Amino acid sequence: MGYEIPAALGVRLADPGREVFALVGDGTYLMMPTELVTAVQEGIKVVVVIVQNHGYASIGGLSEQVGAERFGTAYRFRDEAGAFTGAPLPVDLAANAASLGAAVYRADTVGELRAALRAARDGDRPAAVYVETAPEDTAPGAQAWWDVPVAEVAARPAAVEARAAYDERARGRRRHL
Repeated sequence: MGYEIPAALGVRLADPGREVFALVGDGTYLMMPTELVTAVQEGIKVVVVIVQNHGYASIGGLSEQVGAERFGTAYRFRDEAGAFTGAPLPVDLAANAASLGAAVYRADTVGELRAALRAARDGDRPAAVYVETAPEDTAPGAQAWWDVPVAEVAARPAAVEARAAYDERARGRRRHL
């Protein structure tokens, strides 16, 4: 996470005739959006597709997998009890990309996404295609597993359950070396 925009710049510099797209989630985007400034400054045309799901969704999934219950992975204000379950933060990554000098195309439907991708591809400057999704949207049936060990000794039920699930998944690991 975090290297996608600079990597896209490198690909475009290595092959200037190639159209280069980078797909980033909002968490990844926040790690290094300033490379868009470099793209604008140097006239390096890349298209960054920003998927805004209002939090660190993949890290939240990993957090849940290891029994940490997605702690701190949503862009939310604190509630009255101090938990991060309040109203969503007013984060506008499209406005951020525009402020860095990128052409920005917002897409709310599949048709708009196709049109935005075409317009960004056909443009002559760095661009961002902004797609907002619901935080709970995930890829149904995804079969990926991150081999991140879970604490063997824990008292929280979520962590105990996560360790049992980890042990089960780990038994099915394939050793390639």
